[in-house]
Amino acid sequence: MTAQIPVTVLTGFLGAGKTTLLNRILTEQHGRKYAVIVNEFGETGIDNELVVDADEEIFEMNNGCICCTVRGDLIRILSGLMKRRDFDGILIETTGMADPAPVAQTFYVDQEVADRTRLDAIVTVVDAVNLPTHLDEAHEAAEQIAFADVILLNKVDLVDAAGLTNVEDRIRAINPYAGILRSEKCGVALDKVLGLDAFSLERVLEIEPDFLDGDHDHEHDEDITSISLHSETPLDPDLFNLWFGRLLREKGQDILRSKGILNFAGSDERYVIQGVHMLMDGSYLGPWPKDGLRQSKLVFIGRNLDSMALKEGYEACRAA
Repeated sequence: MTAQIPVTVLTGFLGAGKTTLLNRILTEQHGRKYAVIVNEFGETGIDNELVVDADEEIFEMNNGCICCTVRGDLIRILSGLMKRRDFDGILIETTGMADPAPVAQTFYVDQEVADRTRLDAIVTVVDAVNLPTHLDEAHEAAEQIAFADVILLNKVDLVDAAGLTNVEDRIRAINPYAGILRSEKCGVALDKVLGLDAFSLERVLEIEPDFLDGDHDHEHDEDITSISLHSETPLDPDLFNLWFGRLLREKGQDILRSKGILNFAGSDERYVIQGVHMLMDGSYLGPWPKDGLRQSKLVFIGRNLDSMALKEGYEACRAA
């Protein structure tokens, strides 16, 4: 009997820090090699380019959510990986809009996947700053917490003691069983999130008795859409920062997530921006690949997004 490959699912709402945790796993010295599957909500993949340069091969699943429209792609990728077995485990980073239940279900209802893999744990990364808003506005945020075996309460440095107590109380009301780990930039010991053998089918069946019925469809909020913008012309950093800052101030409440890799005129390095509502962080990631196309990519996920206005504002930032 071939040993089953352990699978860790990294989930959490938009901007919580999933890719940061994935990068920590891939760069720390732990002696294990992982196959990595990254799923994104929009048609343009950015997260795979934010994953650090590591030996691991990254499998992309774009333009659909892993829990519904591209779930068949997940099964095909897993089946292909099982024929190779040149790794110690599998890491799956879901889109921030994913319901973990159908993802977990895949490891039980598809016979080939069930025979050859083992769901080790669902690790949910939670944004301590924005969790109250996310829970009020999106049912996916609660589902991600409910199915978690481990909850990584991230960005605790940005919340005071009373705020953290409130956030943890709301988490406990949804899932009293999962361990909660407080972190800044997902800085936790990796043995707290990997190799746990923590996923409990019995507990999941208490939450959703029809979990194994094989027809666990997930419906997204149709008001939430994704818009992707591209440019092969370098951008003027001053014009971009002026436009982007004004955009977040005026429309940030509707912008759940913004992220991009930008080609600024006069720089040989990629500039990465990460935003959640009105909060934005930007930094240089490192040089562009020598043989790669320098193309700016910017993705917005949110409600009431005006695609034409966003496109016009973005194109106005092109360098002369």
